Amino acid sequence: MSLAASSHDQRFGLSRVAVLPGPLALDGSATLSPLEIAYETYGTLDADAGNAILVCHALTGDHHVASAHPRTGKPGWWQRMVGPGKPIDTDRFFVVCANVLGSCMGSSGPASIDPRTARAWGMTFPVITIRDMVRAQGLLLDYLGIGRLAAVVGGSMGGMQALSWAATYPERVASAVVIASTARHTAQNIAFHEVGRQAVMADPNWHGGDYYGGEAPARGLAVARMAAHITYLSEAGLTEKFGRRLQAREAKTFGFDADFQVESYLRHQGLSFTDRFDANSYLYITRAMDYYDLAEEHGGRLANAFNAATRFCLVSFDTDWLYPTAESRAIVQALNAAGAPVSFVELSSPYGHDAFLLESPELDRIVAGFLRA
Repeated sequence: MSLAASSHDQRFGLSRVAVLPGPLALDGSATLSPLEIAYETYGTLDADAGNAILVCHALTGDHHVASAHPRTGKPGWWQRMVGPGKPIDTDRFFVVCANVLGSCMGSSGPASIDPRTARAWGMTFPVITIRDMVRAQGLLLDYLGIGRLAAVVGGSMGGMQALSWAATYPERVASAVVIASTARHTAQNIAFHEVGRQAVMADPNWHGGDYYGGEAPARGLAVARMAAHITYLSEAGLTEKFGRRLQAREAKTFGFDADFQVESYLRHQGLSFTDRFDANSYLYITRAMDYYDLAEEHGGRLANAFNAATRFCLVSFDTDWLYPTAESRAIVQALNAAGAPVSFVELSSPYGHDAFLLESPELDRIVAGFLRA
């Protein structure tokens, strides 16, 4: 019996792990069976299961979209966006957020146990794609008794999933909100990810990915996170927040300690990340993002990925140099060519790519208005 068939009344922020029999056929020709997907739900599912919204998280996110993270105790990563009376209104919608396939917060990934060996998969876990993540989410929604989504919403890698949902299951998606995202990873995007992967694999504790039960490659993962975190920010934002100010000292040390505030900030970001994320998962998810090219999946023409069955809202930020506005405009042009209804806006923010995660009344109004329409 599906969850929807057994109960429509869901407690706010209810966290579960679904064990799905599969098999899940992957783009790389492997299959997974069974697979586990960790997810949270918010709000109440209507009797006809017609009010469901899927929220998709970014690279280092998780399914704790509007509830406290169990390891860090920090608020949900989009708590300002999801909840009663908020833009994604849980008084009206039943919201599902799933930890992506390949991650480390309860869904099947390299840190999970391979049933064939009773040991962690490590690097024997099959390489996955964004479309594989979406297929896994599709199995989860089947399990929940949700045939069609009122909307799929995501920023960054979550936006990639939203686009892939509309391309893979157009009959299941009434609308899609794509924020600070892209339809493909560029050479520059791939290059930054490769620096991070090489940092992880150069850590002497990595051991070819077979480090479970021992010391994790935390130093390499921290460096990877530091490099990636720079791409989420903007030069203007960094200058405003840190400039060239020194960290807890009156003069330079003429050494290699963290003299500057920005250095201390990045080191903190790197170290704190290693407390909640698995290094192998970082390798797998960044690889999935690098393989992502929606046009390539549809005969080399992006417009072929879409049809008029889904309406779209795209949002970009003017200081986002990771997925700049030009990437969103290319998606809009493809949607226009496909005859899909689409609205698009570029917002001004000093905070770069991470702006979609931060307080933004304009973004809140856009999302709320689109979902009310």
